[in-house]
Amino acid sequence: MNRYRSLARVATPIAALAGVVLLGGPAFAHTGVTSQQAQALAVDAVLSFKAAGESDTAGIDEVQVVLPAGIAPADVSLVKAPEGWTFKPGAEGFTVAGPGLAPGKNAEYQVKVRQLPDAQQVVFKTLVMYTDTQVDRWIEVPQGGSEPKNPAPVLKLAKAAPGAVVLAAPSPSPSPTPSPTPTPTLSPSVAAPTAASAAPVPAAKSADQGNGAVVIGAVAVLLVAVGGVIWWRRRSADS
Repeated sequence: MNRYRSLARVATPIAALAGVVLLGGPAFAHTGVTSQQAQALAVDAVLSFKAAGESDTAGIDEVQVVLPAGIAPADVSLVKAPEGWTFKPGAEGFTVAGPGLAPGKNAEYQVKVRQLPDAQQVVFKTLVMYTDTQVDRWIEVPQGGSEPKNPAPVLKLAKAAPGAVVLAAPSPSPSPTPSPTPTPTLSPSVAAPTAASAAPVPAAKSADQGNGAVVIGAVAVLLVAVGGVIWWRRRSADS
């Protein structure tokens, strides 16, 4: 009898402790983000994301992420994703998508961030899409220590390392230098006029000279005629 009482005394605190662990343990993570470089201003930090497959009939085929302030879409690149999935930056974040996963299978992928912002935490609002058009919206930000119904993935950051600075924005890639436009070569039809093509100009000049000779001849004939008339009148008067 004493032995049973001893077992009861031991079992009671163990059960109570188990209840505390179950009640106080973290909630099931629908989506999550982790990093071994979770520090403000960390450079080339690799972030690991996981989106839980919560459908028994459809698989995840796309995940959309809205980036927090301080991280530009151009500063994010894909490191690892399910086979056949691709990465595409957008206006506010990025998308990883590909062939649908098996129902219930988690979508896990990694991205590299050029530099994490100088903040205490970063929130990645996430949309998880399934092959049957179902969408899970993990976009609520935890506040006041309470867990929202649809929590967004949150990565808490340690303080920046001493001497860490914000990287300068990358300079844009230089645009290719346009090739010079080749100087057009004159074709024979539009080349400088040859001697043959220039012949009409002297011909026109000769015609002008001929017209001048005719005028001069006519004036001479007129003068001779006038002189003859004068001579004839004088002779008549003398007679």
